[in-house]
Amino acid sequence: MAFTIKQLRRRAYRLMDLLGLRRVRVYDARASCFTYLANKGVPDHILARWAGHTNAKTTKRWYVKPDVEDLREAATAWDGLHGVPAPARAKL
Repeated sequence: MAFTIKQLRRRAYRLMDLLGLRRVRVYDARASCFTYLANKGVPDHILARWAGHTNAKTTKRWYVKPDVEDLREAATAWDGLHGVPAPARAKL
């Protein structure tokens, strides 16, 4: 049986409440799930198929967000570019 978006949202919120989870938008939960799976090495074409997309680029563009550790690595790389070491930057 297929659910409407409203029915799916209502059921998801009820389940979050039942499990004592913080309420998040269904879209955000979906994006978090795909981001987690992508960071664990699940291939793009599998993520796209699971999302119901015909193009893996769509899934990556809209659902797979950078991991915090990826952002940290980018910040470290930036430090090397402009020459200010991370500990000195923290004192600013």
